[in-house]
Amino acid sequence: MRNTIKIIAAGALMATAIGAFAQNSGPETPHNVLQLSATGQVEVQQDLLVMTLATTREGADAASVQAELRQALDSALPEARRNAEPGRMDVSTGAFSIQPRYAKEGRISGWQGRAELILQGRDFARISAAAGRIQALTVSRVAFDLSREARTRVEAEAQAQAVEAFKARATQLARGFGFGGYALREVSVNSHEAGPGPRPRMMAMAARADNLEAEPVPVEAGKTQVVVTISGSVQLR
Repeated sequence: MRNTIKIIAAGALMATAIGAFAQNSGPETPHNVLQLSATGQVEVQQDLLVMTLATTREGADAASVQAELRQALDSALPEARRNAEPGRMDVSTGAFSIQPRYAKEGRISGWQGRAELILQGRDFARISAAAGRIQALTVSRVAFDLSREARTRVEAEAQAQAVEAFKARATQLARGFGFGGYALREVSVNSHEAGPGPRPRMMAMAARADNLEAEPVPVEAGKTQVVVTISGSVQLR
């Protein structure tokens, strides 16, 4: 019986020691930590035009529809490649799809397909003129974006603004709470583009492009805003 009591007592002391060790070794609750964020934004003219030309075909069988779509692309590609120049106007094929059409009874009554050709680059005049000369396809979509070079440059400007705003806000808040300064704990950086939607006038012109014969497709780029947000936490001290 005495041995049993000793064993129980030893076990109790060990459990107490482990509990105390666990308490002492646990993560310390942070104090005087401030969460904040700041934003920098730069407005810039869009310098990249992406124009999608397309055609649709319908027929009784999939093979004939596919052949007609390929014929349209084969007719359009030489004209597009003739005016291509890296960076100024790049040419690529887009979606190429063939789908069945169904009758009321659920059976296949025919086939329809769509083929796309994409012209994109920084030379708006070259792209719009090439699109006007391609007769086998019509303009289905016009979009504007930023080139990689412009995006990199503008993001750097917006990021510098966000960093300065973050530092100024952290300093202001630290002093407001009675601290002399702060130390950076963690930070994350996110960027996105916030621009206006398509201009109705531009889209209306693009929709009428099939009525133009060898005339440049009128386009007009807008402006967009590149926004960089820096968020994180600081240790007041």
